[in-house]
Amino acid sequence: MLLVIDIGNTNIVFGVYNDGELVNHWRLSTSLQKTVDEYAILLNSLLYIEKIKLKEIDSAIISCVVPPLLIPFEIVCRKYIGIMPIIVEPGIKTGMPILYENPTELGADRIVNAVAGYDKHKKSLIIVDFGTATTFDYITEKGEYKGGAIVPGIMISLEALFERASKLPRVELIKPKSIIGKHTVHAMQAGIIYGYSSLVDGVVKKMKQEVKTDPYVIATGGLSSLIYKNSETIDEVDEFLTLRGLKILYEKNKDYHKFR
Repeated sequence: MLLVIDIGNTNIVFGVYNDGELVNHWRLSTSLQKTVDEYAILLNSLLYIEKIKLKEIDSAIISCVVPPLLIPFEIVCRKYIGIMPIIVEPGIKTGMPILYENPTELGADRIVNAVAGYDKHKKSLIIVDFGTATTFDYITEKGEYKGGAIVPGIMISLEALFERASKLPRVELIKPKSIIGKHTVHAMQAGIIYGYSSLVDGVVKKMKQEVKTDPYVIATGGLSSLIYKNSETIDEVDEFLTLRGLKILYEKNKDYHKFR
């Protein structure tokens, strides 16, 4: 079985593939305070619930945008599972030309998403990932990673309203019936949901104008479904884009893999 791990600033997502099929996945809050042993216990517990034994895992790949957590998760794989994980980092085989001025600056998750999206659709793409930050990535019809844009994530924006405006409360992120709020909570929800949907559509339309093509638009990340319902430009929500991309990159790099 293959264990795929995507370590983000807000969440850590685990997935297990068996014979190429995603058999289960889990999402945990990212914490710099947890120890190697604590993460190992959590992972083992999640697997146990699904009747998967830790020693049934024979390979792993990690994508990480939180550098202090990379080594702890490498240790989890080596100490508790007995395997050397593949790390998505400069030098890994992606099969995708990276046209960024400095490819080492590009977040591992963005590369993983690009590889997964192009592998599935084989056409020009814009991938919108709703994470801690919201990223927009453009992949050419030849399968080249061209570049993109980064804006503050939805939850960052919502939290900033609460922290910086004294009279604004923390609110649940749900879609209101109207964009014209009748009270403060309603108004904040309308501003975030409708405003963010318009932001996404605006960036996507500008990208399409600049590249002079009509890329297929994929949304992924925890809040993608919420924005998709209000977007004019998103064609598809792919919840498992990153996990599938990790599996693809494992297959491309597994010959350099592992000890047990």
